[in-house]
Amino acid sequence: MDIQKLKYFHTTAQFEHITRSSEVLHISQPSLTQAIHSLESELGVPLFQREGRKIALTEFGVYLKQRLDVLIPEFDHLAIEMEELKQSVTKKVRLNILAASSFVINAIMEYKKENPEAIFDFEQNETKYNCDILITTNGLKNDPEKKYLHRCVKKENIYLAVPKDSKYAEVSSIDLSTVKDESFIMLSNTRLFGAICSRYCSIAGFYPKVIFESDSPTAVQNIISMGAGIAFWPEYSWGKLQNKNLKLVTIAEPVCERDLIVELHERHPKSIYAEDFYNFLTNSL
Repeated sequence: MDIQKLKYFHTTAQFEHITRSSEVLHISQPSLTQAIHSLESELGVPLFQREGRKIALTEFGVYLKQRLDVLIPEFDHLAIEMEELKQSVTKKVRLNILAASSFVINAIMEYKKENPEAIFDFEQNETKYNCDILITTNGLKNDPEKKYLHRCVKKENIYLAVPKDSKYAEVSSIDLSTVKDESFIMLSNTRLFGAICSRYCSIAGFYPKVIFESDSPTAVQNIISMGAGIAFWPEYSWGKLQNKNLKLVTIAEPVCERDLIVELHERHPKSIYAEDFYNFLTNSL
């Protein structure tokens, strides 16, 4: 059944008057009459009957009106709900954060100060690329089916975070092989970063002795400051050192760095904030 015809019938059923109904609906009387006759033909029952110069609902018409008293407002509200959903979806920026999570989250908080209506939905999924923006690093294969609109690649230096009173804090740079006997503290949720650091240790001729893992950069800093060990520290991803008892030392050999890759993908429906946030994020690097 045509929803428009049902709405025409429902309005006419409320007034039980063709002329008044056609005025409210802003259509001609013949067009309204034709629509109602078409609906009656489709249903196979009469919906109105003549009572002199007036029309009145039949038993079938009364039943249909009662049902439409509930359904028509729901149909009307459905259009509002769909518009609200469309607005919500188009305001949402979907992120897949496989690297630099602390940096990206800080960028989100800064961005929302000027764009409070932007909604961010993020995940960490190495096999899923259905997102507006992908933040990743070297070592992951890209989805060949996923085309990006823009791509930014930024070199990120990897330092050693050491206690300020350690012998390593006295120098500005150091060969990685020098710390082969030291204990390392790692972030537990950074598999890709850990693999990159292990590769550099292998180049330097050793495998890192990891004595502690934590999912908190703050906890890692506190453990280092107590003299329990040292840690690799990415330049942008984990932000600036908050602990004054630590120092970042440049690794001279091998040169330790990785690529931070930010991609803007095409997705439907298109987010109204995706490209703007992509530019904000890449300009912050």
